[in-house]
Amino acid sequence: MPRCKVSLSTMIFLVILQGAAVVLFCGWYVQLSQCDATNPNTKVHVLLLSSWRSGSSFLGQVFSQHPSVFYLMEPSWHVWSKLQKSGARSLRMAVRDLFRSVFQCDFSVMEAYLPEQCNISSLFMWSHSRALCSPPACPLTPRNEFSNQTQCSQTCGARGLQGAEDACGTYSHVVLKEVRFFELESLYPLLQDPNLDLRIIHLVRDPRAVVRSREASSKAFMSDNAIVLEQRNIPAAEVQYQVIQEICRSHVRINERATLKPPPFLKGRYKMVRYEDVARNPLEEISALYDFIGLDMTRQLEDWIYRVTHGKGKGSKKDAFKITSRNAADISQAWRTLLPHSKVKRVQEVCKGAMTLLGYRTVDSEKEQKRLDINLLVPQEPYQFSWLPAKTEHPSDS
Repeated sequence: MPRCKVSLSTMIFLVILQGAAVVLFCGWYVQLSQCDATNPNTKVHVLLLSSWRSGSSFLGQVFSQHPSVFYLMEPSWHVWSKLQKSGARSLRMAVRDLFRSVFQCDFSVMEAYLPEQCNISSLFMWSHSRALCSPPACPLTPRNEFSNQTQCSQTCGARGLQGAEDACGTYSHVVLKEVRFFELESLYPLLQDPNLDLRIIHLVRDPRAVVRSREASSKAFMSDNAIVLEQRNIPAAEVQYQVIQEICRSHVRINERATLKPPPFLKGRYKMVRYEDVARNPLEEISALYDFIGLDMTRQLEDWIYRVTHGKGKGSKKDAFKITSRNAADISQAWRTLLPHSKVKRVQEVCKGAMTLLGYRTVDSEKEQKRLDINLLVPQEPYQFSWLPAKTEHPSDS
């Protein structure tokens, strides 16, 4: 009888042990097979939200060159190019849906906007993405090295989109740079999607500097201008001021939503940065952005950031869409000597409220404008500004 008791206890113990082993094995197997595909915490999704000629191409490279980042530049260019007779409001949902798919590394959505026979080079500004020049998309550039756009264009463009999709799935961060969102509300479904961990970095720049930079490449913006202005018939001399007014309004609308009683799902997921602050203190500001989205700064990246922000280049028309070594601090103030004061006054008129909110001091004379010893960048004050009284807003701005 005692021998039987020992045997029964042993059997019970073995059954319990076997059950625990099965549970542990199943849990391990599920984690192993699903971690990349379904766990929303395995990736961080970042929207670098800005406007044209605001330094977003440079800041995009700050993320693109990081070995943990899969980066794409302005996917919505494809939507706006395909449907260019429309207005920005009617296109925002198509853009939002495109972003949802690309954030999840599903490139099949691009088929609606690309030629039937397409490859990696069909993607807008594709060579600006180090990830598309690195394995598994292309064997050219090891992940821990910086990519060269010229070499990438010559070597990697003919590869298929499947390689881009496969590459996207192997990175911890997916960063998309975009200049075609003018409000946050259309992004709410993405912010509430349990499969996405979306953070928004909102880059702004002094609108006077933006106008000066846009003038240097004005022809490149004709189609986009028409979409921004909802295809309205506006005198040619007024277009740039109407566009910059819409840009200023959008910055205020976005910042209002994110900082003035934001919805619960937006709290802690929005960060605004001024281009001028990045130009003056690049390492400090970029390190803060990395912290915000959970990236580590490396010594190699520190050296690269210093080189591209402390060069001797002034930025020429032919370099308008390239990332070259320049003196970022000098370029951020170039408008003060190059933009006629009459234009500066007009920009200040149409963007006065936004400039107040964002911390850009106005100038009252040409002499004051050209005195570079006068600091026009002021610390941002607590929120006190609302763009327009309700009775003067456009009906479509709700």
